[in-house]
Amino acid sequence: MTQELAPTLRDQSSAPAGEWWRDAVIYQVYVRSFADSDGDGIGDLRGIRERLPYLADLGVDAVWLTPFYASPQADGGYDVADYRAVDPLFGDLQDADDLVREAHRLGLRVIVDVVPNHTSDQHAWFRAALAGGDERDLYHFRPGKGESGELPPNDWESVFGGPAWTRTGRGDWYLHLFASEQPDLNWENPKVREEFEAILRFWLDLGVDGFRIDVAHGMVKAPGLPDIGASEQAKMIGAQTLPFFDQDGVHEIHRSWRTLLESYGPERIGVAEAWAPTSERLALYVRPDELHQAFNFQFLTCDWDAAAMRTVIDGSLAATRSVGAPTTWVLSNHDVVRHTTRYGGGEQGLRRARAAALLTLALPGSTYVYQGEELGLPEVTDLPDSARQDPAFFRGDGQDGMRDGCRVPLPWSGTEAPYGFGPGGSWLPQPDSWKALSAEAQSGDPRSTLELYRSALALRKELPGLGDGEMTWLEGPDGVLVFGRPGLVCTLNTTAAEVELPVPGRPVLATAALEFSGGSARVPGETCVWWAV
Repeated sequence: MTQELAPTLRDQSSAPAGEWWRDAVIYQVYVRSFADSDGDGIGDLRGIRERLPYLADLGVDAVWLTPFYASPQADGGYDVADYRAVDPLFGDLQDADDLVREAHRLGLRVIVDVVPNHTSDQHAWFRAALAGGDERDLYHFRPGKGESGELPPNDWESVFGGPAWTRTGRGDWYLHLFASEQPDLNWENPKVREEFEAILRFWLDLGVDGFRIDVAHGMVKAPGLPDIGASEQAKMIGAQTLPFFDQDGVHEIHRSWRTLLESYGPERIGVAEAWAPTSERLALYVRPDELHQAFNFQFLTCDWDAAAMRTVIDGSLAATRSVGAPTTWVLSNHDVVRHTTRYGGGEQGLRRARAAALLTLALPGSTYVYQGEELGLPEVTDLPDSARQDPAFFRGDGQDGMRDGCRVPLPWSGTEAPYGFGPGGSWLPQPDSWKALSAEAQSGDPRSTLELYRSALALRKELPGLGDGEMTWLEGPDGVLVFGRPGLVCTLNTTAAEVELPVPGRPVLATAALEFSGGSARVPGETCVWWAV
């Protein structure tokens, strides 16, 4: 028995009316790599619009788009030169408007990225700042240390490696927590706050349903920009308190943005990309007067281990429950190794990835799906150095620089690259093995990962106990997680060995075939099962 759908189920959402985000499944589109309409090998807005029926058929509730704004593309569009313009690589404002309208016609909401921690070094403000204008106060310019100011102002390191400071032709230095082409904004200046409120209104007026806030934890820096006194600071992110991340002052900004969002109605949302040292600190971002959701990176980085998973699940639910917010669950995104590979790669990695998908979709709250995970795509680990474009790849002591491997364009159809990605090639090379993983190859195959996701998302909408709400842990053998939701039991066997369990109900979905004898079921290793009770 694999991926069997229950024949008679009710269509019922568990989230309160209007609070759609509490149990939403949100699909992340990495714009450069989703679908290309014009043959330049780079994904674009028109390509996304043409593929929206696929997402509607998949069963997701909303689409989150990575940045498509005017940008020199020093960091995949997260270096924005003009927040109100679409980069010609991706189309124009009419394409953005068409995409939002078509998504709404299909019942999909649209969330767009906003990048408030930094701009591009080609932004009009920064160019004027370098020329000595008053715009200098919109960024962090400081004199250097040393006899002639030849040393950086402090010991902060870029997340991408190297110092977080670059010296200008005037002899002073500017702060950039990421690439040197991404100077950090000074959020103590009211003009910065006014500008971003205007940017949010621009896109809300166009019709978007919310914003994913990049580096939501980073806009405010500790007074005086104090030294940290340690190296390899990128490894400390999310684990220790740092003077440039998770400062209390960011919450005032998010409260003002919540007020702005609510002025457009109760269904526009803000989602924080926030790294915090603890689940309790992360929960501060989703207090009732702040943002609606925050990414759960503790779950994403959790090992394939039943005890560790349970600890993270309990901590996540307790933290968000304390502030009345939904928990989010995410396994992959555009910045991390795809979980099929993280979980061991090959057949084992795929087994675990499929089981983890059912686990996340059964947990209380909202789930994020990164493009291609519904196809079981692995990380591309053998990209030639000449093809790589991740700025961290060209620096040292920061992120591993290997984010390109999760950004390889999607395979849609056919037996040769670019597998229907577009009429031309693709900006990163696609593996030959992906012809068996294309959406076309998997559609209609009841054992495929794509059909597993379609079945799970359909059941999530139909079973009244899934989505937002509560869960209860049930007894299970070592290495097996068992929990109940109203009308459903979820069983995850994380071990490599088959286990025999009492049958708790009628199996409605499983990631591998089950065998039954009497009142027991033999659940294969690294398998997840949903049971209707």
